[in-house]
Amino acid sequence: MQDFDVVIIGGGPIGIACGLEAKKQGVSYVIIEKGPIVNSLFNYPINMQFFSSSEKLEIDEIPFISKEAKPKRNEALEYYRRIVTSNNLNIHLFEKVLQVEKGDQSFTVETDKDQYNAKNIIVATGFYDLPNKINVPGEDLPKVSHYYKDPHFYASQKLAVVGASNSAIDAALECWRKGAEVTLIIRGPEVGQRVKYWVRPDIINRIEEGSIKAHYNSTVKEIKPDEIILDTPEGELTLANDFVLALTGYRPNFAFLEKLGIQLSADEKRLPTYDPETMETNVSGLFLAGVICGGMETHKWFIENSRIHAPIIMKAIKQKMQMAEKDS
Repeated sequence: MQDFDVVIIGGGPIGIACGLEAKKQGVSYVIIEKGPIVNSLFNYPINMQFFSSSEKLEIDEIPFISKEAKPKRNEALEYYRRIVTSNNLNIHLFEKVLQVEKGDQSFTVETDKDQYNAKNIIVATGFYDLPNKINVPGEDLPKVSHYYKDPHFYASQKLAVVGASNSAIDAALECWRKGAEVTLIIRGPEVGQRVKYWVRPDIINRIEEGSIKAHYNSTVKEIKPDEIILDTPEGELTLANDFVLALTGYRPNFAFLEKLGIQLSADEKRLPTYDPETMETNVSGLFLAGVICGGMETHKWFIENSRIHAPIIMKAIKQKMQMAEKDS
């Protein structure tokens, strides 16, 4: 068993920021990531462009230079990978945390490869791993996906895109431009207001000219191998269909948080309990960092406004360590 002052669960941008801060403060640490470096970003669509400018995605004041003001996925992967390698961060990749147990003085973290002992735990796991299901018959068919990668796959196919936010709108536009016959299924009365400001007019124009079909105030009732059935204001509608992209958002792993003993709000927001001055949860020595702090309010925290969590947390951990030394 390896001993550390802190185990950081999650090797995304904020987990990396926590590792940098730990190294700076002389706090022994390990970052455990179940996939590659910045796994969530790696799984973003190939052509994705960030809403934020490159300087707002910087961590530890390390410059992020991109070709355009708003960088693309491949540039972000390069930026964060270089930070990890050039700073020789202690990160264990493709290692999955199985359970975390709290003892009297420390935590025991068991993974599928090893076991660790740590006085503190930082959970920086984001929310991209668990999609919000639409819970209809046929959602488990092979033609249905909750993740979108490359528009080439859908060329010359009848594609239904469920959703009205950035991921759904980006997919609809890209796939249409690669030759897919795209239909948008939108639960509300319009395209989402949070869609990137340079993209929203584009999708509205494509809908108005008839290039992309859109069904507003509509939901999916059932998905069949060659069809999709909708509930629309005009009644039930059956469309010929080859593939479905159900891009209806994602959620944190609440079961994991609850298993750790973190209290969540009883309402639909499922907000975790933590002290904003230290980011420490109701479990002593257990901290939260990044977008996971927002519960179901996944639009609340981003890289740009949660990168401050790293120095806040490490300051609190350092103070705890100093107090322990005085008491010993």
